[in-house]
Amino acid sequence: MSRPARVGILAGGGPLPAQVAEALRKRGREPFLIGFQGFADEALLAPYSHEMIRLAAAGAILRSLRRQGCSELVLIGPVRRPSWRSLRPDAEGVRLLARLGRALFAGDDGLLASIIRLLEEEGFRVRGAHEFLDTESNRWGAWGRVPPDRQAMADIHQAVRILSVMGPLDIGQGCVVQNGLTLAVEALEGTDAMLHRCGGLRQDGVAGGVLVKMPKAGQELRADMPAIGPVTIRNAAAAGLRGIAFPARLTLVMEPDRCIKEADRLGLFLYGLGPDFLSDKRT
Repeated sequence: MSRPARVGILAGGGPLPAQVAEALRKRGREPFLIGFQGFADEALLAPYSHEMIRLAAAGAILRSLRRQGCSELVLIGPVRRPSWRSLRPDAEGVRLLARLGRALFAGDDGLLASIIRLLEEEGFRVRGAHEFLDTESNRWGAWGRVPPDRQAMADIHQAVRILSVMGPLDIGQGCVVQNGLTLAVEALEGTDAMLHRCGGLRQDGVAGGVLVKMPKAGQELRADMPAIGPVTIRNAAAAGLRGIAFPARLTLVMEPDRCIKEADRLGLFLYGLGPDFLSDKRT
């Protein structure tokens, strides 16, 4: 019996690309990773067959994926949008950039959706990381020993409302609310930088704020599902927050057992939002 084709992973930064690779191996699938130079941590990719390639070297990327027999692709890990001057695309990259056209000047959602369409036109099936990391097993409600109190739940509701309004504008996935006051919304800087910014904005004399992360309406989840991990929890604690809420089935939780231990150690809550909660706030 022939073995299933390899799954290619286009790897940005952070630990998620390696976690997807390990999840594939546990399912009997063999991964091949393209680590984007300047973004991916090659030490994390080292246990798996991989190659480090420049982001805009599309020809080299496609040739490598086809040479390795990859028919399916996963896009995972943060990649900052580079400036035009730093791109230096190869000949194939120029051709593909031309095909992307106006999407290059769109927000992240429009650009990622166009990149996925382009990869599918090139003959690949694009899969979401959540298909292999099993977000369906993420539970609703409190994950650790610390539950959110009434004020925290009110702040979670407010953050969800804000993110629901922001979604069509393609701004970001995160919002911090403290005692009804919006301290910050996530934009291009990312969650960790937003949390660092929040540290100097928190109100004294009232309970700490909450971080809510959730996907934007219509977001292409195969390329940009919200993610949290132990670093997110430590940064939230450093910013004086007291908890994090997220749509349970629509969030990649890195090292969930470690996240729970870290949250319990720091006295933060982790709270998985269910579909009823979210649908009520998007209307």
